[in-house]
Amino acid sequence: MMHSNPDARVDLDRTNRIDMPEAVYCAGKTVKQCTTIVTEMLEKGADAVVATRTTEAQRDALLSIDPPSQGEQSGTITWRHRPSTGSKAIVVTAGTSDLPVAGECQQTLTALGHQATLIVDVGVAGLHRLMGVLDRLHDSDVLIAVAGMEGALPTVLAGLVAQPVIAVPTSVGYGTAFGGQTALNSMLTSCAPGVAVVGIDNGYGAACAAHRILGMQQ
Repeated sequence: MMHSNPDARVDLDRTNRIDMPEAVYCAGKTVKQCTTIVTEMLEKGADAVVATRTTEAQRDALLSIDPPSQGEQSGTITWRHRPSTGSKAIVVTAGTSDLPVAGECQQTLTALGHQATLIVDVGVAGLHRLMGVLDRLHDSDVLIAVAGMEGALPTVLAGLVAQPVIAVPTSVGYGTAFGGQTALNSMLTSCAPGVAVVGIDNGYGAACAAHRILGMQQ
């Protein structure tokens, strides 16, 4: 296959292989590279298009592309959303500072056709807040728990609900949070069985993991 773009080899066949389109990771790319890649995907592909980690300049340029974006959240811009699958995902954050990562996750899931709900600021420092939304959490097919600091939220959740729990450590925290390393290690050593963990600040990766789980439930 010939590639007209000298800066990227767009993988238009990825959906056929793994039921997920290639995403455009915009960090480190120029504005022109981002717009060229997204334009090629919109013109030559047929699946949803997801661009993550955009800067303000990149967003301004990408949002001017035709056809217009169908969603923008936390630096993630999406086009050509898939039809609804009927699947329900809930993205839960320990704190408001975790929202950028949670938004990346929610916007990606939405583009892939899932109903993605966001519940914010229910970290374990105020356990009553989590218990207050527990009924809502049971009404989901998969949960994504996004937390920094000591990263305890996924463990608590996985001890309360039967749904799959995907843990996302964030780089939020004081002192010995070490840019998310403490939360990551805490989640990896969770005493709640069956918690799946992605890398630090990887909201996109968590969305893809959730998509694979939801696909098996169809």
